[in-house]
Amino acid sequence: MATHTALDQQRSAATILDGIRRADDLTVAAARDGGVRAVRLLAQAATDPSDQLTAIAAVHALAQVFDDSADEVLVALLHHDAAFLREHAAWALGTRLPRYDAIAGLVTLVRGGGFSGMLAQRTLEQWGTSAADHVGLFLEGTLLGTTEADARARLVETIGLIPGRVPERLLRRVATDSTEDLHTRAAAIAALGDRASNPAIISLLSALSQADAADTSAEANELAAVARLALFDLTAPATAHAPWNQTSTIAQLFLHADIDGELSQVGAGDNGGIATLLVRLGDALVAGPAGGPGSAAAGIDRVITISRGSHESALNALADVGSTQPGHSFAAVPFVGGPVPSIDAWPRRIAAERGIRRILRSAGVVDAIHLRMADVGSLAAATVARDLDIPVVFTVAPDPHGVIDSLESSGALTRANFGSVDAVEHFWFRARLVQRLAADAAHTVLFPRPQLQQDIERLIGIDIDAHPERHSVIPEGIDLAVIDRSRTDALGSLGLTGGRLLVTGEAHARAEAEPAALAFDQLDALLGTLPLERRGLPLLISVGRLHRVKGMAALVEAWSGDPSLQARSNLLIVGGDLEHPSRDEGIELQRMQAAVTGTATSARGLLLAGHRANDTVARWLAAARYGRPGLAAPFGVYVCASMKEEFGIALLEAMATGLTVVAPNGGGPATYVEHGVTGFLVDTGDGDALGHSITDALTLAAGAHGGANAARARSMVANRFTIEAMASTLTEVYRDVAVASEPIAWELSVS
Repeated sequence: MATHTALDQQRSAATILDGIRRADDLTVAAARDGGVRAVRLLAQAATDPSDQLTAIAAVHALAQVFDDSADEVLVALLHHDAAFLREHAAWALGTRLPRYDAIAGLVTLVRGGGFSGMLAQRTLEQWGTSAADHVGLFLEGTLLGTTEADARARLVETIGLIPGRVPERLLRRVATDSTEDLHTRAAAIAALGDRASNPAIISLLSALSQADAADTSAEANELAAVARLALFDLTAPATAHAPWNQTSTIAQLFLHADIDGELSQVGAGDNGGIATLLVRLGDALVAGPAGGPGSAAAGIDRVITISRGSHESALNALADVGSTQPGHSFAAVPFVGGPVPSIDAWPRRIAAERGIRRILRSAGVVDAIHLRMADVGSLAAATVARDLDIPVVFTVAPDPHGVIDSLESSGALTRANFGSVDAVEHFWFRARLVQRLAADAAHTVLFPRPQLQQDIERLIGIDIDAHPERHSVIPEGIDLAVIDRSRTDALGSLGLTGGRLLVTGEAHARAEAEPAALAFDQLDALLGTLPLERRGLPLLISVGRLHRVKGMAALVEAWSGDPSLQARSNLLIVGGDLEHPSRDEGIELQRMQAAVTGTATSARGLLLAGHRANDTVARWLAAARYGRPGLAAPFGVYVCASMKEEFGIALLEAMATGLTVVAPNGGGPATYVEHGVTGFLVDTGDGDALGHSITDALTLAAGAHGGANAARARSMVANRFTIEAMASTLTEVYRDVAVASEPIAWELSVS
């Protein structure tokens, strides 16, 4: 296929997703044709503002044309007015040989930061292996002329990726310069831990690791912790398990959450259902079918759950990670600075790789690492796993594919604006990352969907029937014991049969002795802010992150936009950091405030609870089911207004509690919500339809068959969606992957 024909087909692709996939055909055609004519055609396409989708495809095709004129076009695009063209040119240049006239443009992007800076940094890192002197000297010169602290930190981090004596000398100088910003010094210190070990670096890091007794500031303590980790990286040998040790170890990660065994941060920032799932799943995996870690029947001896944390907690966790004792361990990847939303975390790639590598090396033999989404954590972990020869299990979900498809269907995303949107959402990179992770994975896991095979092929381009042995359809699961305990506590707080009587009041004095009573006291206090005329109404409850994709503001708008629904119920939103909201949380909160048009949201029946611990959330779900005396009527409804929901842990927890649910009419929920029986499936993008479905759900929940439907939902979850069932199925997957990756296995297959 000639370049001209491939461009025509690219432009005529039926959908945006089809256009992203067809970019490979254009790349192949351009590489085969080569020459100035192909470059001219691609350059014209790359700068056509009417078709930004084809423009991006043309940029990446240019990178495969081995002609100096292609380099010249890519270098020029590094300085283009359109941000998305600069970004994709920086990415595409990573596949080329070093081009000295491109270094300035790449370094400028690094200095500017963000996602584009991450891509430019990756290219400079690749070029540093063969053009270290040129790249290193230019970075050093740029650093001399840069005063902005964050930009200096990014430049120093990039210098740390370049081999040679000149970069090392600069790192040592910056690491000891007390006039430098915390981020800049930390970048230099951490980078020294990645260099070849020598006495000078060891001596410097040893000195920095000893906190100055005269300086007890948080900055000094953090720098000392960074130095201790760098010293560990430089000197600690990779842990190797003894031949007699036959324990099996699985790693899993989610870097956008502070995950602990108590799930104390669920709902804060990105600490959503995935954090709950990883804790419950890790516990279930090591418990094994016999109910105890290390038992003969147990399939997995060790699980290491990796999330973010402080430098101090990262160092403290290494001893547990390196232990051969069975159990569920938690390890931290440290970042300088506070948490950032996942969409903004791409510039943390280097720190993520460094932290993940440290943990996996300390763990010794890791049989597999399970990755679950196209984010910076998976990008970094896949790189480390490839370096350490650790097989990857990847959960394939149509994200961002489902969002792209939805936005295109609504008319919000078109060929003409794709690049501008992509510069913010990084759709192209994320979609290609899913494709690469799925292709490289030893095994892929998929969520159930009503039309799984068709959807996965249409949205992602994977034919799961072609190699069924490489794919497993595994639903997520919940811990029913937590739900049962919460139901018992809720009934007990009401003095009803089947529950443990809880006496409310004096919550703080009894917080340790009665966490259940404290949870209900907190809910009652929140409900007590309602005006008298709104008390006693049933609760609509929704739990999750305050992010556009989760639809929390859309839910508030649908509820407040239906006067009869608002008069009939109160709405409780659980999730988000209300005191210090992130950018995304702030946008959602502003939309909610505007929807109720009042300073006191509770006066209109809207209750914002912020993030709560998982056990507290479970008890509040039960309270919505059974009511609170004088404050909330029984037979509340759980509402998930997400734009997309790949499966829905919170929905399953609500159904197991006995709540009628309202859920998106696609993805996982459509496989387990019985429309009109246990809940309602609706197009959550249609506010009127969402409001009508909530009204129908309230009627159904309080109707004559409400109790029978609740029992049906509970039975369905118990039979199909427990965390134990999920762990059992995944254990088989991990075991097969580990066996297939053993040297004896592939040696026999080759022979």
